[in-house]
Amino acid sequence: MSLTLLGCPAAMPLLLAPTAFHRLVHEEGERATARAAAAAGVIMIVSMAATVGIEEVAAAACEVSTGRPPALWFQLYIQPDLGFTEAIIRRAEAAGCKALVVSVDSPAFGRRERDERNGFHDLPPGLQCENLRMPSTGRDGARPRNIVFWPEVSWRHIEWLRKTTALKLVLKGIVHRADARLAAQAGMDAVLVSNHGGRQLDTVPPAIELLPPIADELGGGVPLLVDGGVRRGTDIVKAMALGAVAVAVGRPILWGLAAGGETGVAQVLETLRAELERALILCGCGSLAEISRDLVRLGRMEELCCRPSA
Repeated sequence: MSLTLLGCPAAMPLLLAPTAFHRLVHEEGERATARAAAAAGVIMIVSMAATVGIEEVAAAACEVSTGRPPALWFQLYIQPDLGFTEAIIRRAEAAGCKALVVSVDSPAFGRRERDERNGFHDLPPGLQCENLRMPSTGRDGARPRNIVFWPEVSWRHIEWLRKTTALKLVLKGIVHRADARLAAQAGMDAVLVSNHGGRQLDTVPPAIELLPPIADELGGGVPLLVDGGVRRGTDIVKAMALGAVAVAVGRPILWGLAAGGETGVAQVLETLRAELERALILCGCGSLAEISRDLVRLGRMEELCCRPSA
């Protein structure tokens, strides 16, 4: 079940999606998550909004990684201050991250009704977005900035990123085949199909429905990832049958972290690994390469999503 993604070996076709604020659910936060991911041999995408700095996340992963550096990617929102954005990128590079996962679906912050009902507006005292610190000589020292959701982000900023860093570039938040085609033409190293979650845009279809036409558009020329709704090993098989090379998992990781810290995350990853292995056996697949679209039956959705374009 192992594979290589953008030069990073992985024990199974599963990545940890970039979720924010891990210390909200466990005091060790992203450190515990990173140790569990490294021990399982899977790639962790560290959120720009992590409550542990990327340097500490990398150090925690190295504690349990054996024989090779841990596989870390870094999720990025391009900020209006490109100098600040570049400083964040340099931190990710120095920490050993192998790729930037650039969220391109957030020109504005979605209305999150559950947060409003719960009165969640700010992190509690002692928790901050540690990757947003900018060294300063002022009285505020290196106080973190706020993330700016910027509607001016465009393809020219993706071109700027390509010139700014040698890291692999993954565009996260692609939901339309035309944007996937533009991403391929722009030389992106991978595309991550995602509706962002958190009710970023209400009534957007689930990512699994958006995946087939994008896979058809790319035709295997660019590695295709998907996140959203992956809860079982069979979900991984379905996503790969519809064109993904791997999936990213978010909420189950946080549930495991909340329930049992590093051990809880490890149990989630092992459960998904075991379920994936069993699903492959029962589908008659001797390897990931044997997964094909004829393993799934989508009915009307397949008719709507997979019809060849004119």
